Amino acid sequence: MKRFTFAAATVSTLFAASALAGTNRPGDAMRALQPTLSSEPLPIQRAANEAVAPAGMVGGPGLALMSAKILTCELDGPGYVNNGVLLVKDGLVEAVGRRSEIEIPGDYEIVDVGDRWLMPGMIDLHAHVGGTFDINDMVYQANPGVRASTAVIPANPQLRRSIAAGVTTVLFIPGSGTNVGGQGVLMKTGPKTYEEAVVRNPGSLKIAQWGNPERWAIGVGKSHHGYIIRGTLARGRSYWRSWKNFESSGGPEPYVDPQWEVFRYLFDGDAQVSVHTQVHQVVMSTIDIIKREMGLDVFIDHGTFDGWKAGGEAYANGVNAIVGPRNVSMPERGLIGWTGDNPERVQGCAAGYWEMGHRMVGFNTDSPVIPQEELPLQAAIAVRHGFPDDGLQTVRGLTIVPATTIGMGDRLGSLEVGKDADVVVITGHPADPRSAVDAVYVNGERMYDASERRLW
Repeated sequence: MKRFTFAAATVSTLFAASALAGTNRPGDAMRALQPTLSSEPLPIQRAANEAVAPAGMVGGPGLALMSAKILTCELDGPGYVNNGVLLVKDGLVEAVGRRSEIEIPGDYEIVDVGDRWLMPGMIDLHAHVGGTFDINDMVYQANPGVRASTAVIPANPQLRRSIAAGVTTVLFIPGSGTNVGGQGVLMKTGPKTYEEAVVRNPGSLKIAQWGNPERWAIGVGKSHHGYIIRGTLARGRSYWRSWKNFESSGGPEPYVDPQWEVFRYLFDGDAQVSVHTQVHQVVMSTIDIIKREMGLDVFIDHGTFDGWKAGGEAYANGVNAIVGPRNVSMPERGLIGWTGDNPERVQGCAAGYWEMGHRMVGFNTDSPVIPQEELPLQAAIAVRHGFPDDGLQTVRGLTIVPATTIGMGDRLGSLEVGKDADVVVITGHPADPRSAVDAVYVNGERMYDASERRLW
């Protein structure tokens, strides 16, 4: 039997970064392929007979989206199709390919977006804007039972702005004031009801190492963080084992304890641990304790300062890096004194992971510290400071990399057959700050149209 629960929010500190500028603009390798941008409204050819549900949605007729370029963003492969068509039926991607290869059924509604591009909805795995901020996740140093089920507010104003920027899915998580903040929920930004918005619950267990929770109560150091995290995970593993033994051998049924139920998901591989971790020493602790010792599926959140130096070890152990929003490590006295990081140059954090051989690097905002709608800007900043974009690394870091990281790569993050039809209509490369989102579909439903009112 599957059990799904979730969690609420607070925020962490960060460093402001500059916009994309100069000659290191993203998408240079694709710029020759980019068509001339247009601001004309999207033409729509309506089906002769309107159905009960709009085209593309469950129960409605099919929808055909035609575009000069479709960024399909599959994990392996070219990641794009020129002069393409995307077929959507019952909220899912039915087909995608070149117009010469895809036959559009006669009863499908056709939307030709012209020179605009199509791409998958973007995903942010570190967000605090999914609802209210009134849940206290700082009672104990470890609070694995904290849930955000009473905090979620679907389609709240901050989520409406995020969808206007093409961000269709967020991991709404507790804050980083304690070592174990509680359970996050993976949710879509557009739907107006709780049931429609939730993708998976729990989305993750939020853990925080040094770089915030040392301020809790009497103040604790890095070694004590490791002690609390290891002890909490060990107790959770014991709880999980008691249920596994009961399910396999019978005997007395264990007592259901909401404080530890999330560990049944974690140790069964049905959810991940997301870790606020951002200097080399504690990034290594994440790899050693949570991945190697406990065997849990875990990923790095933030990963800033000199955390990138552990990039090779992280990649070798399957620990993905979702980096930001402090995407640049600066040789500045205050930061050097706080973190111990003393870079010899202005160091791009995402670029550092890539230089160390990590190939599953994504981006986050820590919204509202950085507004949720500025997720694409995090990719732009990464490129400005050395992250490559010759193979759509930035676009994948906004889509399929976070989808795969959160265990939802079979449903989200790319425009492939059978996946959710979360589709963004955009005027150009998403990591180029000059690009603008013109329309967004979630589960095949058109939930944002800039021609009616532009929010971002």
